[in-house]
Amino acid sequence: MKKSFIVIVIGLGRFGTSITQTLMKLGHEVMVIDCEEEKVNRASGMATQAIQLDSTDENALREVGVSNFDEAIVAIGSDILASILTTLLLKGLGVAKITAKANNDYHSKVLEKIGADRIVHPERDMGIRVAHHIVSSNVIDFIELSSEYSLVEISTSAKMIGKSLEELEIRAKYGCTVIAIKKNGVRAINISPQGRDIIQEGDLLVVIGTYKAISLLEDDLCS
Repeated sequence: MKKSFIVIVIGLGRFGTSITQTLMKLGHEVMVIDCEEEKVNRASGMATQAIQLDSTDENALREVGVSNFDEAIVAIGSDILASILTTLLLKGLGVAKITAKANNDYHSKVLEKIGADRIVHPERDMGIRVAHHIVSSNVIDFIELSSEYSLVEISTSAKMIGKSLEELEIRAKYGCTVIAIKKNGVRAINISPQGRDIIQEGDLLVVIGTYKAISLLEDDLCS
């Protein structure tokens, strides 16, 4: 069964809110932090816990136990200094993994220098995609098609290699549809694959399904 993650999201703009909602929908625990009371109050119903505090206050971060979280997401908006200081403090407090939002290339370079493990740019990386990357190492890309359906690219796991789509029962067992197989990564694409097609090492599966169906597939075949 796939591990349940405990994540802290700092900053409740559109990006942070998107990540929080998706992680919660996937069944993970999320603490959200923002310095604005109004944002914290709005988020109280969508997160495991919502706290108002200044994330540049080292003692405040220590008190909420940031070092106990699997990952911290620094989703602070326009205040670049607060973003940098928060990332630096989280690193110093021993947070295992830090993903930070960058507003521009200069901001990105600073975040990289101070030890952010992953840097994302809102204009290129939707919060929903980032959330799925956090909780699944096999998800290469994620596109939300509607409030229920999504399309994902999944790298093959040991459980898949050498088996046909029919043997894996991806449609019958999980309710997902494999619409393409990128052979050996991207060199060739098998559009509308058949049940007898064999999965090989290095293949990427392009799968469409509901959030729940894709989550079940990931839990069973990608863990």
